[in-house]
Amino acid sequence: MKFTEKSLSLSRRFIFSILSACVSLLLLFAAQSSSAFSNWYSEHIYKMLVSTYGRATGLLPFSLAELLLYLSAGVFLASLLYLLAKTIRKKAGWNNWKNFGLNLLAAAASLFLLYTLCCGINYGRTSFSETASLENVSYTAEELSAVCKILAEKTNELSEKMTRAEDRTALMGSSINEQAQSAMEHLGTLYPELSGYYPRPKGLTFPAFLSIQNLSGIYSPFTIEANYNSAMTEYNLPFTACHELSHLRGFMQEEEANFIAWLACINSEEDTFQYSGYLMGWLYASNQLYKIDYDAYRNTYDSLSPDVRADLNANNQFWEQYEGQIAEVSNQINDSYLKANGQTDGVQSYDRMVDLIMSHYWDYISNTEKEPMQK
Repeated sequence: MKFTEKSLSLSRRFIFSILSACVSLLLLFAAQSSSAFSNWYSEHIYKMLVSTYGRATGLLPFSLAELLLYLSAGVFLASLLYLLAKTIRKKAGWNNWKNFGLNLLAAAASLFLLYTLCCGINYGRTSFSETASLENVSYTAEELSAVCKILAEKTNELSEKMTRAEDRTALMGSSINEQAQSAMEHLGTLYPELSGYYPRPKGLTFPAFLSIQNLSGIYSPFTIEANYNSAMTEYNLPFTACHELSHLRGFMQEEEANFIAWLACINSEEDTFQYSGYLMGWLYASNQLYKIDYDAYRNTYDSLSPDVRADLNANNQFWEQYEGQIAEVSNQINDSYLKANGQTDGVQSYDRMVDLIMSHYWDYISNTEKEPMQK
């Protein structure tokens, strides 16, 4: 049988796609089967990828992932329309469609391999709560209410230091990216497992892409970038930037990324970051309190200053305008993705950061003679 140069090219792309997919699946299987392998990979190989590939993409002042998304969508649609037009004019046949399909298959296999190397393997690593020796505690509504009170008091205290816009919402300043980078690097001095280089996070140029999906941020494994929704009510921004950066240290579970972001914010030297951290901590904790003791929740909400409540009201108004079918579908996809990666609570796992906050404050609420520590 005689092979032409074109048929060999098609065969190579098909073989490349199959091999890439097989390598990815084997690595993911190894990661789920052995936390020792995942830990070693995350602490050595992935950390090296962040400090090299992530450092390179981090030099760009814009999100490379966002640009590539729009370019890829444009190239795909243009190629598809061009091929359809040629087919209608009978200038394209089966081989053209096969070539198009193999290009898509090779691209998908490449992205799957990048996802595996820069994200998927990390799902099998030992959790942050274990490495940081955080005990799993059981708590009552009264104890949760006590922590909500601590968080509310700190939020009110920090609120007085905020610069505010005409609508009374807090302004976080123009140096969020650099400050988030510094906050995470400082947290790495407190927790060795979080030490190392962090690229700057990036707000999206066209954040509506995330807003319509009800997403505050996203980690791009294809470019090793931490991206956040720059259109949100500003108090969200420091916390979200740190949340996405925590994924660049290999901690993929959402409740742990939330908790790491909270720690980074409250330990930051910036008042704006501390305000973001304590307010987000209160928000998650009080949402849990609302479910089990509404009166206690109402008391802690009423204790918030008018300026803090202005921030919360502005945040509610922002997200309400994006409620709809797209947001629901996005939420279902995210829920399925998290469950497929071992987070059995799905999107509810974000809320489980409250368990870690309770563990953080446990000694204090168990012994009121102690002062609550930041670490």
